[in-house]
Amino acid sequence: MYHKVCMENVAIVLHDTRVPENIGAAARAAANMGVGQLILSAPRNFDMERVLKVATHSASGLVEAMTVCNTLPEALGAFNWIVGTTARLGGTRRVNSSPADLATKLIPISSENRVAVLFGPEDRGLTNENLRLCHDLVNIPTAGFSSLNLAQAVMVMCHELFKARTKAPEFHIPRLACRYELENMYEELEDTFARIHYINHENPEHRLDKARSFLSRYQLRAREVSIIRGLCRQVARYGSKCYQDGLAAGVANGHKTQETG
Repeated sequence: MYHKVCMENVAIVLHDTRVPENIGAAARAAANMGVGQLILSAPRNFDMERVLKVATHSASGLVEAMTVCNTLPEALGAFNWIVGTTARLGGTRRVNSSPADLATKLIPISSENRVAVLFGPEDRGLTNENLRLCHDLVNIPTAGFSSLNLAQAVMVMCHELFKARTKAPEFHIPRLACRYELENMYEELEDTFARIHYINHENPEHRLDKARSFLSRYQLRAREVSIIRGLCRQVARYGSKCYQDGLAAGVANGHKTQETG
């Protein structure tokens, strides 16, 4: 028995697009490969008539049902696994997967989890800030010029997902924490790091990015996120108690000094 990517649980997310026709062409590519959802994040110059003209009848249903969000965190909030696409490599952009390897990895994840494949604007792609929201980064190899047309990149990724299959025994991956749950956890981690002076207040993102990179290697479930948040709250309570105990001790020592004086 072959196991495949559950395409109904896969969404293509297009962030900060500039040309409506590119949305239509990307929708057509996604629909051809059986992708279940199309989401737009902060599109510019959005024009449904121009989108539908290029999407043609075959993808019109996907376009008419697509969700349009004002911000990227809003667009990704309900997803359990997010893949960011990037043409630029090096630095903090450590690509974990090729398109084919990524597709195989998503076979067990997609069975019970919502997966987003994220694409950036046509002229410059995703920023480092955008990529912080991703669990995986993927690069589409090219012979020379690395920049692909948006619809071409969508087709390559969707085709790899569509054809991916394996005979290996399927292992169960339950529901993972969604982006909303993870971002709430990272907010509490940032607050905890600040309280214990683990981060440099002039450059807090350095430590936080390393924490994100470390935790993104693991398929965190909702209950595991809850444990980490619970630890953060306990650290905050303990720190507050130590502070209050220190104040009380200072007041008590002050009284003793006055009495002996």
